[in-house]
Amino acid sequence: MNIHLDGNGRFARLGETFYSQVSPDPLPEPYMVSANPQLAARFGLDAEELHGEEMLALLAGNRVPRGVRPLAMLYAGHQFGHFVPQLGDGRALMLGELRDGEGKIWELQLKGAGLTPYSRSGDGRAVLRSSIREYLCSEAMHGLGIPTTRALCIVGSDEEVYREQIESAAVLTRLAPSHLRFGSFEVFYYRNQHQPLSILVEYLLEHHYPHLREEDHPVLALFREVVARSARLIAQWQLVGFAHGVMNTDNMSMLGLTLDYGPFGFLDAYDPAFICNHSDHEGRYSFENQPSIGYWNLSCLAQAMLPLFAPEPDAAVELAKDALADYEPAFMSAYADGMRAKLGLVTRDAEDHKLATGLLKIMQANGADYTRTFRALAGFRSADQGASCPAADEFADRDAFYRWGVDYAARLRREDSNDEIRGSAMNQVNPKYVLRNYLAQQAIDRALNRDYSEIERLRQLLARPFDEQPERDAYAALPPDWAGAISVSCSS
Repeated sequence: MNIHLDGNGRFARLGETFYSQVSPDPLPEPYMVSANPQLAARFGLDAEELHGEEMLALLAGNRVPRGVRPLAMLYAGHQFGHFVPQLGDGRALMLGELRDGEGKIWELQLKGAGLTPYSRSGDGRAVLRSSIREYLCSEAMHGLGIPTTRALCIVGSDEEVYREQIESAAVLTRLAPSHLRFGSFEVFYYRNQHQPLSILVEYLLEHHYPHLREEDHPVLALFREVVARSARLIAQWQLVGFAHGVMNTDNMSMLGLTLDYGPFGFLDAYDPAFICNHSDHEGRYSFENQPSIGYWNLSCLAQAMLPLFAPEPDAAVELAKDALADYEPAFMSAYADGMRAKLGLVTRDAEDHKLATGLLKIMQANGADYTRTFRALAGFRSADQGASCPAADEFADRDAFYRWGVDYAARLRREDSNDEIRGSAMNQVNPKYVLRNYLAQQAIDRALNRDYSEIERLRQLLARPFDEQPERDAYAALPPDWAGAISVSCSS
């Protein structure tokens, strides 16, 4: 078995203040559902090796290598705005660390490996349905160039678990440089345990933010970096039309990664009020709320780090407020730059915001598809003001698009835009393919009948979302009518 797993890695050496040692619950009669050969190769693994008996036992949680101490991380979090004093990995276990071919270290987690001290009333298992969704979406986000955890494989079993109905169990193997969350700090702040907070900061500075050590105030610099990364991440979500669905503080990464895929959704028809999570009855985590929720979550993190900012509470609060003030301009700058790129603009103009919001408004009014509209906009010709642009086909009121096209054409002429060069550049930032919920559901439906081929087709497709893949044009079509009936919730 060609895998070098360090079971006494960097996080494990912090001590059991930060986790609990847990043995995984064996998964009955495991079988490989899908394995990611590109990611496997990064760690010197042959994809076929993952199907072997030894590796299958390891990735199912049925065999723990000598010297490996599986652990479940401790954290707390604000869930739907309410503080929960102890959460932790209720169904995930960190087996250890892997080093990739570039020398980077990754934590390997088994999600669905059984009960932990943090499972509360859960069963510690993941289901095949949710595992397929996370496997595909984390790799789709990577293909889009958005920071994310990664997914190595899914191991299935006929073991029955209950969610809204009886489903089959699965274990997802995921990797990240760190799985630390905002809630990893909150748990110790609300316990009034400040020493662990200092240890976590030192850990992050040593292993993930070493360039900040030379700053005058490294702890504050670290927080500012998390603010900046979170702002850029959420801007990227908004630009591709991705809704996370459960932006609790325990699902927010200290490295600015997209973490914990549950009831996510990509926009079909553009609707800023889109709620992808059936459990989100108040719409707290709607698509349009994500930027403000990002700020709210960072405020919770700031609260948890106050003892480290300054010994005097009022001074610590002022430092936190000053750092948090960086969030909105960082988000707006990243979003504005990204939207200019989506529109093929290479210079800045005071009217760009009005131009972008004007397009989004008519998209909303017409129920235009978000991904398809921006992709088709690459075919806009400034000479005819969009009269021949395929994006017009996305609008019930084509005249509304043509009227907007007059302003767009004028803006393009002001910077002497070349249609061919601009169109090519736009196709590098406006994906043709995203993981729409109905595509994931089709893969799930086939997998329930032991046909895993669609999972692999989607994984390959979404690894190159900006490329023309003519043989797979059907995956870029408008969703079928039945797609609107798909419901995903916190159990997804």
